[in-house]
Amino acid sequence: MTAITLVQAMKLATTPLDRIVRKKYAEATDLLRVLPFETIQGSAKRFNREKTMPTVAFRAVGGSYTPNSGDVDPQYEGLFIAGGELDVDTFIVATGAPGTREQKEAEKIKVLAHSISHALVKGDSFSTANTFDGMQVRATGARLLANGSTSGGDVLSLAKVDEAIDLCPGANALIMSKATRRAFTRGIRGGLDSPVTYGRDEFGKQVTMYADLPILIADGVDHLNQSLAFDEANPGGGSAVGTSIYVARIGSDGLHGIQHAPPTAKDLGELQSSPVFRTRIEWFVGLAQETEDCLVRLYGIKAGAAAA
Repeated sequence: MTAITLVQAMKLATTPLDRIVRKKYAEATDLLRVLPFETIQGSAKRFNREKTMPTVAFRAVGGSYTPNSGDVDPQYEGLFIAGGELDVDTFIVATGAPGTREQKEAEKIKVLAHSISHALVKGDSFSTANTFDGMQVRATGARLLANGSTSGGDVLSLAKVDEAIDLCPGANALIMSKATRRAFTRGIRGGLDSPVTYGRDEFGKQVTMYADLPILIADGVDHLNQSLAFDEANPGGGSAVGTSIYVARIGSDGLHGIQHAPPTAKDLGELQSSPVFRTRIEWFVGLAQETEDCLVRLYGIKAGAAAA
């Protein structure tokens, strides 16, 4: 099936509640705003990833070709259960300000949205049960590019950013922290010749772009899941004070989400066992990487203004 974003799913919602829930997720983080989600049947997506290309040749008159078809790698991307439940006392609903329960539900959705976005970057199924592998686990080998080799990291190199973009054919997004985005703008104010421009997202918020690629912020709210803080190991060793930038080709042919259905919020009503109204927030969700070259990680970036 075609993968669509939560913003597009908002327009397809059949009830006001579904539209509000999808809007809350999309507004919460840049990643959930732009990442398309493919609705799949069953608990996993199975597909083939290109491994080796078939060969062709020039032949002489009367000659022949050697037939071959190349090789593929079977892939398996599973769905995972993300959610939570919220109880609001009947007294608060009865005596509180109008919309009190809805406000608490919105807060619950916001926290879950940030938790899922954090997993999109840092998720590791080996170290954390019941979660999917995020971008850091997936970007390895030729898709892992060092920003430098100095112990303790190096300030962001725009030349290395350009190199990372070249390693990701069809790249359409840069994913980083707010602090790293500031490194771009500080470098520009310091006199760097940098192709930084500005635009607007679907909700009217300003978006910074580098080389026409929108910069997506992995840390939407400072106190919720600092996915790309300066706490990563550096290629040159030393103190773990580095961070990363991810270059991605986001879309059905690259990096995209998978889901059983769009996220929901279910009103379970007043419990018989307790005087509370319960709401269940849940999403069966995962991440799929169609090709190896749709994701590149540039790592070993320490705090400081960008350099050429």
